[in-house]
Amino acid sequence: MSDEQHDLEEIPQLEQRGRLAILRQEHRDLDAAIAALLQSGLSDALQLQRLKKKKLLLKDKIAELEDALLPDIIA
Repeated sequence: MSDEQHDLEEIPQLEQRGRLAILRQEHRDLDAAIAALLQSGLSDALQLQRLKKKKLLLKDKIAELEDALLPDIIA
């Protein structure tokens, strides 16, 4: 396999890794927003529920991307 072919195969994986980094940052940001909302004492239950749901969806997307990037190892 030539270096050019190898580089072309890496592009989707690099894009996936970039997307994964973005999703992880969004997840951390949501975690901080939830913590700030709880600490403020002005927590709106509906807003808090929406943030937690969005955080859970991000967690699922992160897990899906991680699974796609890491090969299955059969022992």
